[in-house]
Amino acid sequence: MEMAEPTEHEQSLDELDDLFARLERMPVPEGYKVEIVKGTIYMTPQRSIHWQTIRRIVRALEDKYGMDVLAMSDVRIDFPGGDNGFCPDVAKFADGAEEDARHGWRYQDVEFIAEVISKGTAANDYGPKKDAYAAAEVPVYLIADPYTGRCRVFTHPQDGEYKVDTTLAYGEPIDLKDTVVGLTLSTDEFPRD
Repeated sequence: MEMAEPTEHEQSLDELDDLFARLERMPVPEGYKVEIVKGTIYMTPQRSIHWQTIRRIVRALEDKYGMDVLAMSDVRIDFPGGDNGFCPDVAKFADGAEEDARHGWRYQDVEFIAEVISKGTAANDYGPKKDAYAAAEVPVYLIADPYTGRCRVFTHPQDGEYKVDTTLAYGEPIDLKDTVVGLTLSTDEFPRD
């Protein structure tokens, strides 16, 4: 009986699984998020401003879709483009999405991602993560930046990039009604640093 050779993607996922298993055994300080971006490990402290913004976004999704909405925070999702094991601040999945055989979530089921900027990893959110989300065709990607008091919303992914990039100041509503998210997100109460 012949066994099929694992594909490059499967080998990459196996390596990510192994790396995350090692990280889970390490003494990661409480309150830190760990991600792998293009093969590099990042540990980011979660500040209260960060969590308050995440909570408001999740609450808006729950208000729209109910408490059973498939929205999660800091849950690993493997995205295309190399060794990318991201833990988005907020990820909303399509109705009916389920964990795969690896007990992970498929990037193909992601409808919305929100990231809240941390000073040390902002370049990832605007660079390799945005590129990976566009390549994965995540319909809506929101970046909230408490340092500048602005949000950037990326929509219409096509050919590995977002075709629409909108910048709004905190206090301006983010109109996502014409997207798969289907709501207007208030930023009036987003905290600033």
